[in-house]
Amino acid sequence: MTDCKPVGTPMTPGLQLSKEDSPKTQEEVEAMRNIPYMNAIGSLLYLATISSPNVAYTAGVLTCFNSNPGLVHWKAIKHAFCYLKGTLNMKLEYGPDEDMEELFVIFCDADHGENLDNEKSTSGVLVKVGRGAVIWISKLQSIVTLSTTEAEHVAGVVGGKKICWLRNMMLELEYKVMGPSQLWIDSQSSMSVAKNPKHHGQMKHLDLQYYWLRDEVGRGTIEPMYLQMDNMLADLLTKSLLKPKVEKLQEMMRVVL
Repeated sequence: MTDCKPVGTPMTPGLQLSKEDSPKTQEEVEAMRNIPYMNAIGSLLYLATISSPNVAYTAGVLTCFNSNPGLVHWKAIKHAFCYLKGTLNMKLEYGPDEDMEELFVIFCDADHGENLDNEKSTSGVLVKVGRGAVIWISKLQSIVTLSTTEAEHVAGVVGGKKICWLRNMMLELEYKVMGPSQLWIDSQSSMSVAKNPKHHGQMKHLDLQYYWLRDEVGRGTIEPMYLQMDNMLADLLTKSLLKPKVEKLQEMMRVVL
């Protein structure tokens, strides 16, 4: 891929991959036999874990087909490497943010039921300390949620756990954590569920672990805050986006030249 032509997105916008794209005939199996799919995935995962939150979603999706990848999946990996070719000089930039009053900021989002193989949703969580992203998660949820509200709530639980961990770490480092920590969500209904116990009547079927977020909000540890979708950094961790949105969110994460 050394001489490949750069592209502007880590995954083709709107692309939905599934196991239906895996080889079904002996000819298709043979065509994939000498293709280094696992090697490419390993390289992509390394970047997604260490320094490139902008490719975390793409890496997470493509790992789902490790056991039986098809040519469509391989084409998606090559697209990701074409994107990396165009962003070789970009890096995560860290520094103080004068407009930031909190020690850290957490964003969470979910893409409801987009997995074609099991109808599960993807949780995206991103943590910023100062201007740069320090933690990012793009992970398929363990349960099938029945609505966008439920999917966002499950993602909020993941973000809430990170808040508690970070608050404890800051206290050990002798920082003063004053008041509740803000959890930014782009779903008004999910915020209502986290803040008001009466809304849990329609979500009683969820596992008890997802009620934990409501309790932490009640204790004053976490404060859900609404953020418009256009500024939701975790959006890049839950779906494939158009080039202008990718560039905007990269800049906000401080993945810059």
